[in-house]
Amino acid sequence: MPEPVLQVLRQIAAAEDRPLSEIVRRAAEQMVRTYPAVRRKPVRVALRTFDGGAVLAGAGDLRAMASEEDGR
Repeated sequence: MPEPVLQVLRQIAAAEDRPLSEIVRRAAEQMVRTYPAVRRKPVRVALRTFDGGAVLAGAGDLRAMASEEDGR
């Protein structure tokens, strides 16, 4: 724990006339109560892929074929 934080916690413990361990425990309990619910890590999904082979047409040819199918 960083020394500046520990120093403040010690001051709080002295002012409250409580052990440092109790101050730290109470701080942790408060964090647990106020922190949003822990979210589960997203499940990794393996997508199935396939190899369709080599592309037999160039980019310009693909554009022309796509335009023909759209009726443009």
